[in-house]
Parts: sequence; structure tokens; C-alpha cells
Amino acid sequence: MHSTREHDSEQSDWAQRQIAYYRARATEYDTAYADRMQLPQLAKVLDTLPVTGHVLELACGTGQWTRLLSNRASSLTALDAAPEMLDVARGRMRGTTTRFIEADVFSWEPDRQYDTVFFAFWISHVPPAEMEAFWDLLRWALAPGGCVVFLDDSHAKAEIEELVVEAQLPTVRRRLSDGSQHLTVKVLHDAAGLTKQLNNLGWEAHIEQVDPYHFGGIARPRERE
Repeated sequence: MHSTREHDSEQSDWAQRQIAYYRARATEYDTAYADRMQLPQLAKVLDTLPVTGHVLELACGTGQWTRLLSNRASSLTALDAAPEMLDVARGRMRGTTTRFIEADVFSWEPDRQYDTVFFAFWISHVPPAEMEAFWDLLRWALAPGGCVVFLDDSHAKAEIEELVVEAQLPTVRRRLSDGSQHLTVKVLHDAAGLTKQLNNLGWEAHIEQVDPYHFGGIARPRERE
């Protein structure tokens, strides 16, 4: 049984900064997404990954991936902490039965289990100290036989990020079109290192580089001894 996680003041600061950044970015998120994320190519990778049954999408943003998941899910739940992002996602998914939840994943507890939990460009926003708790949440959210499916940036993306070297957590500075600057957690994993980390957390993970800048992964929980 998963228990609610308490945040100290430092954790609350980074979490709130991250949410504030994505709230501010909602109106220009799709443009930046098209420029940085190579969605058409990555969508082809998604086609090869086991997304089936009742699907939960974490950090759904403006629904770019939500619409791709909807044709493969018997039911679809999409979660995000930024209401402005969810407004765009709801518009994108109008006419579907997608269930939307506004919640911070670091304090959220699922009310049901899912066959697939999916997230794109989210694991890099999970601080190292939160990884164990986050994957415990995923274990709780999965139905028996279910799996976690994810896509994210690899180490090569460091060349286009503005790293904040003095920050206590892996952090980047992002600039929006209005000139505002925001800080967000950004942990750039490599496939081998993340596979090992998940193995140590009790998961059977298969993660592969899909192009020079991105990797895709599947993880299933191992039975606890």
C-alpha cells in the first residue's frame, strides 16, 4: 500500500517551480514541442511499444501524446498538475471519453489500477531523491501483468540545455517568449544507467536508444521477495 509522501521545504520549492513553469508555458508548449521533440519520428517508436488496455498517462501536458494513446486504449486517464495544460488537452481530446485529472504526481494517489502507465519526457523531471517513491507509485498504479512505457531525452540533449550548475538538484533554465525565465528539474539519463537503476528498484526494464537524442523504455515490476 502506497502512503502519502511528505515534502520538506526544499522539495516543495522545486515542485512548485516546476509546476509554475509548465503553467506559464502552456500557450506556447506545442510550438516548442514541435521544434525540440521530433514528434512524428517518436510517434513511430510509440507504435512499437506495448500500450494496451486501461491506460494512465502521467504529465500529459497539452495532450500531444494523449491523442496518440487514445486509439490503443480501452480507457484513458490523463493527469497533469498544470490546469492551463489540461485546458488545451481537453480541447484536443474533445469528443472522446478521456478522463482528466489535475494533480501533482508527487502527492497523488491513484484510485484504480491500469494495464499501462505511459509518460513522455517526464522521467527526466523526477529528482534523483524521488525516484524510489515515484516507482513505488507506479507499482501501485499497475494492474497485475501491467507495464510502464516511457520516452525521454538522453544525455545528448545537454548540448541544447542551459544547465544551472550551482543548483542542488539537476536543473535547467528555460526561457519563454515573453522573456520570463524558469527553473525546472532535468535529469538526463542514459539507457544503460537507467536500466541498472530500475533493476535496483525491483523492475525488469528494457530501454533502448531510439535516435541520438531520445530513448524508449518498457518496465515491469518484479515480484518482491
